[in-house]
Order: sequence, then structure tokens, then C-alpha cells
Amino acid sequence: MTSIRYFIQGNDNPVKDFLDENIRIKKKALRLFYLIQEFGLTPVIRHIKKISGTPLWEIRILGGDSARILYASKIKEEIILLHAFKKKSMKTPPKEINIALKRLKQTS
Repeated sequence: MTSIRYFIQGNDNPVKDFLDENIRIKKKALRLFYLIQEFGLTPVIRHIKKISGTPLWEIRILGGDSARILYASKIKEEIILLHAFKKKSMKTPPKEINIALKRLKQTS
């Protein structure tokens, strides 16, 4: 069983806010979050990918509404959702990676 935690800064919860603004993406993401919480990352392996050269991973929301949720795991059996964005290009933009890395440092 894996716990999922949102990055929160003050009253700001950027991943939750993104999902609340994108209902179709939210439905897909919540289904993946449920699987992760109940069974770990193995059942969703085709939806996750390591971002090379960083401690980050991405949850890939596939389909017409393509999006990415960047996360990291600081302790075993817990992931922290750091950043979410709509995917518009083949590679994950460095700007999006940098936002997640900055938030990861703030969780230390």
C-alpha cells in the first residue's frame, strides 16, 4: 500500500487545483491514484516514467487530454505529487521539471 501526498505551500495546492480545473484529467488521475494507494505502483507501471537525471517520476495521463503529474518518493511507500501540467510536446519541458524540483526542495 502506497500513500499519496500533495505538495502544499501555504493555502496553495497546485496539483489539486490543476485537477479541479480539468475534470476529465481528474477522473483518470483519481483512478490511477486509487490503484497506487491500494496496490502500489506495479499495476500502473505503463502510466509512470522516470525523468532521467532527476529524482522525479511522472504519472502519464493518456488520451485526448494528455497531462503529466510529476512526483517524487522521499520515503518508502509514499509519493508526493509536486506539479501537474497539460502535455503539449514529446519531451517534458525543462520549465515544468524545474518547478517540480523547486517544490521537492521545499519539502525537505
